[in-house]
Amino acid sequence: MHAVADGELDGRFTKEKLAAALAEACALLGLDHRGAKLLRFTNNAVYELAGAPVVMRIVGSRALRHRVSKVVEVARHFEAHDVPAIRLLPGVGQPIHVGAHVVTAWVRVPAGERRATAADLGKLLRRVHALPAPEGVGEWAPLADVRARVADAEELDPDDRRFLLRRCAEVEAALDALDFPLERCLIHGDAHPGNVIVGPDGPVLCDFDSACVGPPEWDLTPLAVGRERFGDPAGRYRMLADVYGFDVTRWEGFAVLRAARELKLVTSVLPILRSHPHVRGELRRRLGDLRSGRVDTGWARYR
Repeated sequence: MHAVADGELDGRFTKEKLAAALAEACALLGLDHRGAKLLRFTNNAVYELAGAPVVMRIVGSRALRHRVSKVVEVARHFEAHDVPAIRLLPGVGQPIHVGAHVVTAWVRVPAGERRATAADLGKLLRRVHALPAPEGVGEWAPLADVRARVADAEELDPDDRRFLLRRCAEVEAALDALDFPLERCLIHGDAHPGNVIVGPDGPVLCDFDSACVGPPEWDLTPLAVGRERFGDPAGRYRMLADVYGFDVTRWEGFAVLRAARELKLVTSVLPILRSHPHVRGELRRRLGDLRSGRVDTGWARYR
């Protein structure tokens, strides 16, 4: 990975550039951006407005802007089928284009008294997996966004780039050889309790960037990998498997799904690396573990 001096932090997603995009998008909607709170920023910059019950979401990778139209379609599909999920801000044409940025606006879910559990997630996944898929949602291609992020990296050593692309090809070949036991369906694609909000009316699902038609086993994989890489409580994944009714870790293909998930976990910050250099250390550690084949080392979540 190339070293970049502080004075060279000319990333596309600095706080100043994101704040300007937020202000412009809010102005288009007649909303006040002042006092907005940045809730998180890895794949997307998510802001909660101070003066209205609205959340604004700015895409954090130019190579993945095409997914926003799908996100809007899936949100409307969930609303039409009464799936508990976040809702788009009504009366607004979406997505919203602001210069080089793409933005969506959502109705804020008031914070509840507890955090989401694996049981909440399992119940929501059963609802999603029982739905017909909306048109245009696309087929499962878990490593397509990994390649897009590698191509869109703000800084990446050529040798690291070659390694990641070679690893993608190896894992993709292994995925193609799997015989999945569960029936393909609409899946969330990035299912973990962090993508569930517990509001006053109960848990609701959020973050539909990775939604597609694919194997439901993939929606059970993030919590299983979280147990292995982030040291999450073993009972958390056990609860998901019990509520859903299937334990993906007991299936012989789990190691391949884990490898695909870890590639996504490593590369998620590549498009914002120069804008947010504090994640470099953790990225280097994860890359080192992948290169050496270490599967028993712990990782810290990107912040």
